Amino acid sequence: MARLKDVYLKTVAPALFKDFGFKSPMQVPRITKIVINIGLGEALQNPKAVEAAIGDLTMIAGQKPVVTRAKKSLAAFKLRQGMPIGAMVTLRNERMYDFYDRLVNLALPRIRDFQGLSRKSFDGRGNYSIGIREQIIFPEIEYDKVDKIRGLEVAIVTTAPNDEQGFALLKALGMPFRD
Repeated sequence: MARLKDVYLKTVAPALFKDFGFKSPMQVPRITKIVINIGLGEALQNPKAVEAAIGDLTMIAGQKPVVTRAKKSLAAFKLRQGMPIGAMVTLRNERMYDFYDRLVNLALPRIRDFQGLSRKSFDGRGNYSIGIREQIIFPEIEYDKVDKIRGLEVAIVTTAPNDEQGFALLKALGMPFRD
């Protein structure tokens, strides 16, 4: 079992159950999935950018990503329907907990001038999104083999009904929020 899942089950869940006064253990918020997404605007000029992004995402997530394609044609961006414009991967269960652990304890502290994450990135339903400017903060990425610095988005989806419970869950799991 993942170390973080063990911590959640033994300490975080009982503490949240007591703090919020839930009547059932099923009301305690938990993380259901983590979605990692890379948008590739440069894929229109450089088709190899998609392959590089897929390679980076595979190393970061430990599972093969899905190529996202344009839903509509947009003449202003020279974009045709069906063209690859990004890559994403959805993590659940063990891989999700392993990734969250690496994100909080290894990757985020490697960001230059890191002051903590903003509390304003919750969506109103307990889910949290992080925008990361450089994929090289992850220890799996070899700096010498990177063709271009790309940003990515990490969306953490929880069962929390509101931001207050979502914040309490992520804070208890070690997310470094700014005060």
